[in-house]
Amino acid sequence: MSIKIERKIVEYDIAREEQAQDQSSTAPEVDESIVQMHEKVARPEMLFGSTYKIKTPLSEHALYVTINDIILNRGTPHEIRRPFEVFINSKNMDHFQWIVALTRIVSAVFRKGGDISFLVEELRSVFDPSGGYFKKGGKYMPSLVAEIGDVIHCHLVMIGMLQEDGPDENQQALINEKRAEYERSIETDNAGKDTGFPDGAQLCKKCNTKAMIQMDGCMTCLNCGDSKCS
Repeated sequence: MSIKIERKIVEYDIAREEQAQDQSSTAPEVDESIVQMHEKVARPEMLFGSTYKIKTPLSEHALYVTINDIILNRGTPHEIRRPFEVFINSKNMDHFQWIVALTRIVSAVFRKGGDISFLVEELRSVFDPSGGYFKKGGKYMPSLVAEIGDVIHCHLVMIGMLQEDGPDENQQALINEKRAEYERSIETDNAGKDTGFPDGAQLCKKCNTKAMIQMDGCMTCLNCGDSKCS
């Protein structure tokens, strides 16, 4: 490592072994017994898995995404749970080749360790040229790959690697107030029967949910709180 000298050298001395030992003794100690996730971590005989069901209007058969986790430093204050591998199964064999390729690549990224949250955004940004679809609850999915990314996001939140996306307490209170005000102003009784949001709500570009309504002269999302006026 090169060091840039910014001042004029006026004197110098030869570092002796005692000085080197004193400097090394003041360096912070690193606990090498703490195991971090990396590609050389051996797969144990048993992993903890979670299976998620994906049912889309694109196929009559559902996809089942299984993510297996490894427990590192078990029984210590440094115990962590990290994803190790992913499998996707379905009776529909139309997408078999690219699904196998996707699971192997994602599993390899899992085992590399470090920050793997970029996977979620990369998968969510994949758009189907034939068009996306709305999943249950009114959330728009631009592709099947994007929904797989959404499943990975939910799993990373569940094991504590990511924080849940959503409004804070103040934003949620405002959303609840605006939603209650809007529901009092409408006369129909079946509004929001299927999705939980009023009929005629538009798609919110921030959270991909059909929950954007006109409120106080401004388009406001009843799901994430995004507003055109803010």
